[in-house]
Amino acid sequence: MNLEPLPAIILAIAEQRSLNVVLKTIIDAVARQPNIALARLWLRESDESCPVCSSGELNSQPALHLRASAGAPLSSSADWARINGSFHRIALSPSNLKIAHIAATGESIRIQNLPEDHQWVRLPAWARDEGLVSFAGHALAFRGDVLGVLAVFRRAATDDDCFAWLQTMAGAAAVAIANARSFEENESLRHQLEQERDYLREEVESAGLFGEIVGRGPALERVLHQVEMVAPTGANVLVLGESGTGKELIARAIHQRSSRSHKPLVKVNCGSIPRELFESEFFGHVRGSFTGAVRDRVGRFQLADGGTLFLDEVGEIPLELQSKLLRVLQEGEFERVGDEVTRRVNVRVVAATNRDLRKEVEEGRFRLDLYYRLGVFPMEVPPLRDRRDDIPELIALFVRQACARFHIPPPGVPSREIERAQRYDWPGNVRELQNVVERAVIVSRGGKLILDLPPTGKSPAKPDERSAQPATTPLDVVIPEREWRNRERANVLAALRQAHFRVSGKGGAADLLGINPGTLASRIKALGINKREYQTGSDVR
Repeated sequence: MNLEPLPAIILAIAEQRSLNVVLKTIIDAVARQPNIALARLWLRESDESCPVCSSGELNSQPALHLRASAGAPLSSSADWARINGSFHRIALSPSNLKIAHIAATGESIRIQNLPEDHQWVRLPAWARDEGLVSFAGHALAFRGDVLGVLAVFRRAATDDDCFAWLQTMAGAAAVAIANARSFEENESLRHQLEQERDYLREEVESAGLFGEIVGRGPALERVLHQVEMVAPTGANVLVLGESGTGKELIARAIHQRSSRSHKPLVKVNCGSIPRELFESEFFGHVRGSFTGAVRDRVGRFQLADGGTLFLDEVGEIPLELQSKLLRVLQEGEFERVGDEVTRRVNVRVVAATNRDLRKEVEEGRFRLDLYYRLGVFPMEVPPLRDRRDDIPELIALFVRQACARFHIPPPGVPSREIERAQRYDWPGNVRELQNVVERAVIVSRGGKLILDLPPTGKSPAKPDERSAQPATTPLDVVIPEREWRNRERANVLAALRQAHFRVSGKGGAADLLGINPGTLASRIKALGINKREYQTGSDVR
C-alpha cells in the first residue's frame, strides 16, 4: 500500500481555523497511512494552556502535552485516542525520553527495531505485545521555534519514503498549528475588545459628569496623598465615605496611577444587581446554564483581567456569594456559572461602601476574612462639609459642564451664592451639589445663578419629593412612611411616563428628576416599579 498524497491532506488541514480541529485532522490523516499503528502529537505549552492540566496543580515550566492521538491497538481494552495517560505530560529536561529529545534539539529520530532498542524504548514489552516494529518522530518547527513533536509507531520498518513523508507532514502541520493559534488569539482578542467596547458604552451612558478630582483643600489633599502612596503597590483598597463623596473618582485615580492603567477599569455596582444574578455578573455564565442564558457571557472579573475591578457598594454582596469572591481574591481562580473549566485572572480590587463594614461583620452580614482581604489599605473620602474650601471650584466646574450639556449661556455666579453654598451642610455631598447647580443653571437661562438652598442649612427637598407633596401641606406636618413611599413612587412613575419611559439622557426621567440615572435605576428597583406598570399607567399599590 502506498502513502496518501500530501497535497490533499495539507489542503484539508489549511482549511481549518480551530486548533483542536487542526490537531484532529493532522493525527487522523497520519494514523490512516499503511502500517501505522499509533500516531501522536505533543505541543510545547504551559500547563495553563493545556485543557487536561489546567484543572490541576499548575507547573510554571513549559512542557510537552499530548494533544492528539489515534491508532489501532491489538488489545481490545486499550484506548489509543485517549490523551490523558501516563505520557500526557513530558518534561523538556532532562531529555532522556525520545519525544523530549526531539523537542529539545529539533532532531528527528528513527528506530527500526523497537523491542531491541534499549536507549529510547521505555516499554519494550508493550512494543512486542502490540507488534510494533519501528518508530519515527519529527519536530514541529515553525520559524525557528519547536512547537511540538509528531511521532508514529509502525508495524513495519520505516523506509526513507515514509520517513520523508512524515517530515513533510510535520512541516505542514507546524504551519497549520501556528496559523490556528494566531487565528484563535485574534478571535479571543476581538471578543475581548467587543466586551470592553460594550462595557465602556454602558459606562458612558450611565456615568455622571465627573471627569477629574476637583479641589485642593487639606481634607482632600490627605486623600490624594494616600492615593499616590497606594496606587503603585497593587494592593487592594477599601474606599469608605458617605454617599455622593466621589468614591468612584478615587478608584479611577488609583487605577490611572498604577501599572495597570493600560488595562480596563471595570465597575460593578453591587447595589443594583438582582440577588440571583450576582454570580453571573461577577464570573459570567455559559449558554443554557439557567433560564435566560441564551449565550455565553463574560463576567466582570474576566473583563478586568490585568486591570482593576471597582466594587461599588460592596456591602450589598450576598453572604452566600462572599466565599466565592474571597476565593478569586486569594487564588485568582473562578468558574463561570454552568461551566467546569477553572479560569485564572489577575485583578486588583478597589471596593467602596458607605456602610460600617466592621458592624456588618459583627452582625454576621459580612465575612471577616473578606473584610481583611478587601481592606488591605482602607481610606476615607471626606464629606463635602469638610471640604468647604473646594466648593467654589466645584461650582465653577459644574456650571461649565451643565452649560455645555444643556446648551445654555453661562450664568453669572454671585459671591453670596457661593457663600450660601459654603454654609450649607450638603448631606448628599458632591452629587447633591452637582444636582443643585444643574437645576440652578436651567432656571437661570444665562442670568444670575441662584442656588435652591434652604436658609436654615437643612437639606433642600428632593425634586421628586417636592412634586409629590401637595402645595397645601404645611411644612411641619409629619407624613407617615407608607404615604411618603407612595408619593415618591407616584412621582417616579410620572417622570417615567413624561419621559416616554427613557431613564437616561437629555429629557429622560433621571434628567427630569435631577438625579443620576444609576440612582434612579436603584430607586425604581427599591420601589418595586416594573416596566409594564409604568408603560400602562397602572399602580397596584
